[in-house]
Amino acid sequence: MFGAIREKLSSFRRKIDSEAEEEIRQKSEPKNERIGAKEKLSSLILKREIIIDDSKLDRIIPELEMALLESDVAFDVVDKISEELRKRLVGRKKKIGESLSDVVFNELKSILMEILDSNSFDFDEWVEKAVKEKKPVTILFVGVNGTGKTTTIAKVARRLMDRGYSVVLAAGDTFRAGAIEQLEEHAERLGVKLIKHSPGSDPAAVIFDAVKHAESRGIDFVLADTAGRMHTKKNLIDQLGKIKRVTNPDLILFVDESIAGNDAIERAEMFNSAVGIDGSILTKLDADPKGGTAISIAYVTGRPIIFMGTGQEYSDLIKFDGKWLVERIFS
Repeated sequence: MFGAIREKLSSFRRKIDSEAEEEIRQKSEPKNERIGAKEKLSSLILKREIIIDDSKLDRIIPELEMALLESDVAFDVVDKISEELRKRLVGRKKKIGESLSDVVFNELKSILMEILDSNSFDFDEWVEKAVKEKKPVTILFVGVNGTGKTTTIAKVARRLMDRGYSVVLAAGDTFRAGAIEQLEEHAERLGVKLIKHSPGSDPAAVIFDAVKHAESRGIDFVLADTAGRMHTKKNLIDQLGKIKRVTNPDLILFVDESIAGNDAIERAEMFNSAVGIDGSILTKLDADPKGGTAISIAYVTGRPIIFMGTGQEYSDLIKFDGKWLVERIFS
């Protein structure tokens, strides 16, 4: 898992340390306007320390940027990481013998963790609180077709049912007949009610009916599917806007594949602009993604990654853990 980015970063780590050792052997002091030569020489001779300066980072950061870009970290996120690395590292002292790559990579890990954990969200805690305040609680799932959205809805339904909550599903993707049939199959397997209309019906009406059904029967949660591909982007945005106005969902979750790379990032931005997502679920984490998609989506949307899909079984849905992801990338 995450083999591509791990291999790039491992190779890059060796290069950093090799160049750092060569610089120490030669006792060369690169020119730098921000850190004086006298201070650097004193630190090297008296304290056995080396001061990290711009010249060192000028050799390191461009290659690090390339490794991140090739691993599907979005350009804006790479810029943020580079800027923050420079801010934290220029002027820092490291002991002779201490690995320069360790210093750089530890700061990189910290920056990535801050991006991933900046909007932490515990779904189970939210569920417990939300269901006490109102019933039913409506969760809307958005995203393009073919990314595992329908299966993810079933996985979330199973998670809620395992915790003692009742669920009804709403087949709000009326644009594609196959989507209704797929969700109906999941509903039968789970033993829950599916509210559906005929293909081509108003999806807002379907979800509205599901909410009314849940209200009349005291059901805890409505999980609603939506269309992911329309004739034009405007059609999709208009439809989602109407669904949001009519049904007033309590949580809107964006679903996409972790292997989709920059396509997933663009789609996350589009859906966030169109309807305002509250979080994301990334599917197919078991398919060896490069690792950058989760980092980028968390950054460009400003919303948390809530779950990761790791397989096709209903139990293959795990809470997102930023520390786990970063350690996997760097291990």
